[in-house]
Amino acid sequence: MKLLYSGRARLSVVALGLAVQMVGSFARGAAAPGRAAIDEGLRAAVERRDVPGVLAMAADRHGVIYQGAAGLAESQGSRALTMDAIFRIASMTKAVTSVALMQLVAEGRVALDDPAEKYFPALAHPMVFESFDAATHAYLLRPARTAITVRHLLTHTSGLGYPFTSAILRDFKPKEGEQYPAGPLLFEPGTQWLYGTGIDWAGRLVEKLSGRTLEEYFRERIFAPLGMADTFFSVPEEKWARVVNVHDRLPNGSFQERARPALTPVTTYNGGGGLYSTAGDYIRFLRMLLNGGELDGEKILSKDAVAQMSQNHIGAVNVRALQSALPLQSADFTFVADGHDKWGIGFLITTDHVAGKRSAGSMSWGGINNTYFWWDPTRGVAGVILMQFYPFADPKALGVYDAFERGVYQLAGAR
Repeated sequence: MKLLYSGRARLSVVALGLAVQMVGSFARGAAAPGRAAIDEGLRAAVERRDVPGVLAMAADRHGVIYQGAAGLAESQGSRALTMDAIFRIASMTKAVTSVALMQLVAEGRVALDDPAEKYFPALAHPMVFESFDAATHAYLLRPARTAITVRHLLTHTSGLGYPFTSAILRDFKPKEGEQYPAGPLLFEPGTQWLYGTGIDWAGRLVEKLSGRTLEEYFRERIFAPLGMADTFFSVPEEKWARVVNVHDRLPNGSFQERARPALTPVTTYNGGGGLYSTAGDYIRFLRMLLNGGELDGEKILSKDAVAQMSQNHIGAVNVRALQSALPLQSADFTFVADGHDKWGIGFLITTDHVAGKRSAGSMSWGGINNTYFWWDPTRGVAGVILMQFYPFADPKALGVYDAFERGVYQLAGAR
């Protein structure tokens, strides 16, 4: 898989081997060309017990070119996975939040280089780790020399991280009387890239500027115009039965299904994660981007705004491999060209063409439950693949993703 590989060389080799095996499953035999080959690959992955279930969809600018599902949405109840299944898409929420904020940028409500403290006093005068002792957890902090900007929040260059992307944040415990509503930062803003909570703050900014919750704003400005009727933070009671259960991969490679939670309405909303969606809904969101911000006569963004989101916004800084600090949540992971790729507004940017797959300038990202997407403006192709288990960047999940993407480009090339 080439979007997100395990950072460990050992796992990278395993993932590559699995990808080759799965591409063979997708393409084997003259009797299974095109869509049928992708169907076969998904079924084979489930039969090998590489994944409990997988659902995938691909589209071009005009409509869906592939859709298929294999496996179970609920193992204990033997509920089959169907195309209307609803998934937790986690950090795929970030792309939606980024589009929302870019709508407000286009309206002149906010600028990318505005200091974040203009909107959130809690982001004023942040502190940066000068040192952190891994054994004793003793630390020294210093004031940041650079103000955090809105652009920093949107591009993971603010210095904020996640406990699973930073052992320091995992182990950090403030001293008595100390409070850090944001941070402390892991580096000076703008100097490095680290996946973190910046877009959580961007979501709060959308709410602050619009006077609406993210649920309300997304519904009015993005979901309703695009016909995304199955995307929400709070799943309606009548649709809860369609939600896919979560599994955990155990050390022996098998899966353990988590108990199905009770339906609990969401009352606070996170721009960095928390949405539920279907492949059909999310592919409409991606087709809107492929079509320069418009779909079926509904304009969400201007072409200029989409082009701006697709540009490098981190300058000479590069996207880097990350070693997981919480391996039960995420494996180590890196990217198409570790230390070489860039970040736009809401998306990883693939810098170089990947043979048999996406073009240079393609955008992508994923969610911690092993949900992934990409959109390729050069070829006019987009894809979504949804699974629902931990840890993120599971090598076998990545192998399924890699093979699916290769199958999509073979299909698109034949059309």
